[in-house]
Amino acid sequence: MDNKSHILMQKYEMGRVLGQGTFAKVYHARNMKTAQSVAIKVIDKEKILRVGLTDQIKREISVMRLVRHPHIVQLYEVMATKKKVYFVIEYVKGGELFNKLSKGRLKEEVARKYFQQLISAVDYCHSRGVYHRDLKPENILLDENGNLKVSDFGLSALADTRKQDGLLHTTCGTPAYVAPEVISRKGYDGDKADIWSCGVILFVLLAGYLPFQHSNLMELYRRIGKGEYKCPSWFPYEVRRLLSRILDPNPSTRISIADIKENPWFKKGFDDKLKMIETGKRESPPENLNAIVSSSGSGTSEGNQDPEVKQNLVKPMNLNAFDIISLSTGFDLSGLFENERKKETRFSSRLPATAIISKLEEIAEHLKFKVGKKGGGILKMEGLKPGRKGVLGMDAEIFEVTPSFHIVELKMTNGDTLEYQKMLDEDLRPALKDIVWAWQGDQHYLQEQQQEQQQEQS
Repeated sequence: MDNKSHILMQKYEMGRVLGQGTFAKVYHARNMKTAQSVAIKVIDKEKILRVGLTDQIKREISVMRLVRHPHIVQLYEVMATKKKVYFVIEYVKGGELFNKLSKGRLKEEVARKYFQQLISAVDYCHSRGVYHRDLKPENILLDENGNLKVSDFGLSALADTRKQDGLLHTTCGTPAYVAPEVISRKGYDGDKADIWSCGVILFVLLAGYLPFQHSNLMELYRRIGKGEYKCPSWFPYEVRRLLSRILDPNPSTRISIADIKENPWFKKGFDDKLKMIETGKRESPPENLNAIVSSSGSGTSEGNQDPEVKQNLVKPMNLNAFDIISLSTGFDLSGLFENERKKETRFSSRLPATAIISKLEEIAEHLKFKVGKKGGGILKMEGLKPGRKGVLGMDAEIFEVTPSFHIVELKMTNGDTLEYQKMLDEDLRPALKDIVWAWQGDQHYLQEQQQEQQQEQS
């Protein structure tokens, strides 16, 4: 696939890699008939079947065929072979909005234009019963004309997936952009949660930094829950008033998109007719999405996994609110009761437990570690060769907060501390970056990561 001359389905000439994640690669490609540039997302079927992400892929296909708008990345077609699924999508050459923000805050007129286009796209999604749930600058692209395009609907939800209370209940999103009611786990309106994320993005566009930020995840959540932020001095009064209504921790009193569109600051230069323009007619999802994502083409889905495979999966331990607090460095009381603190590192992930397990096993194989499984969501990993103080060993314990949000605790069980720390910093952390949502209890590492990001951006 990395060969630039590779021809896909006798239709697309594959080019360079544009990006890569845990389960997919995105390539630049050219339609050989029309010469149109496209992006092709290539998904490994075996991986998504193994970790139980088939429903997510099917939902993403359904959603992208449903939302066709000038400010949403368009899905042209979906193709599949026995081993791969191919999303042929619009190629947006301007890159991520995040990259533009790395150069500093935007002028008010530019920020307003992007915010107007974002609200137009999100309003359209909601009119089709689609909630994005992961709006952030990294998931917003810019075309060659400087127009915004919302992308990455992998965590989106459809209105018909709401429970009997009319609310969504899956904890997902990116910490700094997620609405407080999503964190609370009591259910939330998808439209109100998206509006909150839009408000955070507006703040970032105008300020050049996040309204809610802290190296401790629990302190970050506390600030989000209280709506504690401070506008910089250069924010116009109208913007401050608008943000106070968007970043309202109470979703029942948070401003609606209809009211945002009536805001005097928002309305300047806004063409309300834009919402009526679509890039093509509404399409129905493919008749058999199961056939697309199954390895055999017979419609195998997560529900049809081999029972023996299911038995081999490690069942994670469930956490309640007090468990979560105790795992946070900001509320860790173990020092009051323990004479010696054990060496441990934690991270959170929004992937299913099966995906986390699969990634840990993949890393262990690369490091030439043997893997054993215990009850209660624990993976035991041991090296094959002795080090300075015997064989290096570690446990990875997975705690379930929700089915799509987990905390993983890594703890050395045997061997030399320096060898373990070196392996953690040089091998484990870089290898885990695709599945980690946030590291917890390690401010030094977070500071290093922030410095690296600043160096890359400059």
